[in-house]
Amino acid sequence: MISIDDFKKIELKVVKIIEAEKVEGSEKLLKLKVQDGKNETGEPTYRQLVSGIAKYYSSEELIGKNIVIVANLEPRNLMGLESNGMIVAAEGEDGPVLVIPEKDIPAGAKII
Repeated sequence: MISIDDFKKIELKVVKIIEAEKVEGSEKLLKLKVQDGKNETGEPTYRQLVSGIAKYYSSEELIGKNIVIVANLEPRNLMGLESNGMIVAAEGEDGPVLVIPEKDIPAGAKII
């Protein structure tokens, strides 16, 4: 078990998938460009994620979706690509099921 203080350290945030493409040389990995909010001047900010969901989701069905990520993980390299976060998904019978907000909310919204 973790304490509530440990749980509070996890930054969950809504992001919008802008681009998605298969990672060359991998059957499992997708490289995603996601909008994760806006900067002080109102311009969109982006980050790259690499996720092992290619067997379950096509690039086409992901683009434009809002999903939930863990935003404050240390960057990790997967097949030479830096991933700056982790997608939150539930374990379904046929593989992972993305956690998607019920309503359309802006990229960068924090999960509380």
